[in-house]
Amino acid sequence: MVFIQQVLVLIAWVIGLVVRRVLKNRMTMSTASATLAGLAGLWGGLVIAGWIFDSGDLWKPDMIGVAALVALVVVVVVALVTAYLHPRPGLEPIAEVARRGESDSREFKSSARWNMRTGKRDEAIETVIAKTVAAFMNSGGGTLLIGVDDDGRLIGLGPDYATLKTPDADRFELWIRDLWRQRLGTNAAALPRLDFAEASQPQEGYERQEVCRVTIPPSPRPVYLRGAKGKGEAELWVRVGNSTRRLEVVDAVQYVSLRWPESVRVSPLTRVRLFMTLRHRETPTRLPGVVQRVLAEGGSGEIPASEGE
Repeated sequence: MVFIQQVLVLIAWVIGLVVRRVLKNRMTMSTASATLAGLAGLWGGLVIAGWIFDSGDLWKPDMIGVAALVALVVVVVVALVTAYLHPRPGLEPIAEVARRGESDSREFKSSARWNMRTGKRDEAIETVIAKTVAAFMNSGGGTLLIGVDDDGRLIGLGPDYATLKTPDADRFELWIRDLWRQRLGTNAAALPRLDFAEASQPQEGYERQEVCRVTIPPSPRPVYLRGAKGKGEAELWVRVGNSTRRLEVVDAVQYVSLRWPESVRVSPLTRVRLFMTLRHRETPTRLPGVVQRVLAEGGSGEIPASEGE
C-alpha cells in the first residue's frame, strides 16, 4: 500500500510539472499545490476507472490511463481557477528595471553559481545570492536580477544553466529554491517569486539565454543565513543603502527587537551567549537598554513590544 501511494505521488508530481510548463505564463499555483491537486485527481480517476471497467486492479493500463487523464484535467482546471481568482500582479519589464540601475531595493548579479573570473562553479557565489535574498527579506524587500551585469546589461544565465542537468528556467528555479531552503530555511525559501525574460545581450557559446528576476517581499520574521552544509554560526544580513551588511550579535539583537518586537524572545541560553560574547571583547560594548533589562531579569525573557516602538 505504501508503494502504491509513493507511485501515485510521483505520477501526480509529474502531471503537476507538465501543467506548470504548459501554463507557465498563467500559472500562479506552486508545484506542491499542483501535486496535491494531481493526487486528488488520481484517486478520483481510479474510482471512476474502477466503475467503468468494473475492476479492482489498480495496475491495469486502462485504469492508470483513465486516472492520469482525470488528474490532468483536475490540475488544469484548478490551475486556471487559481489564476483567475489570484492573478499575477503586473510587473515592470525586466529590461526597464535593469535600465534604472542598482539601488537600495535593486541588486544585479551576473550569475548565481558560476564564477566569471575563474570559469568554474563557486559556492561563494551561491552564498552571495543567499545573503542578498536574506538581506532584502530582513529589510523592506526588493528585486534581485540574476544574469544582469553591473552596467545593467542582460547577459543571461548561460553559464549557470550549463551546470544543471536540464538547462532551463524550471530546473534553475528548483535549484535556487533548494539553495534557499538549505541556507535560509523552508519558510523563507517559499517567499520570493521568480520570473524570466530573454537576455538582450547574451553571452556566446550558450543555447539558453534568459534573465531571472527574484521579487523578494519583507519577511514577517527574521531570516538568518546558515553556513554551507550546516557549518558555522547563523548570521543576520540587512540592506544598508546599496550594500548588503552583516550585523554583529549585539546589533542583530537590537535590530530584531525593533523590527519584530512581538516575536522576539531571549532565552536563558541566549543570555549566556551574549554575556560570553561581550565578556571576551577587548573593548566594552553597551547593550541596548531593553536587552540589558532582559539579561538582568530572571523571568520569561520576553522583550516588551513597547520597547521596540
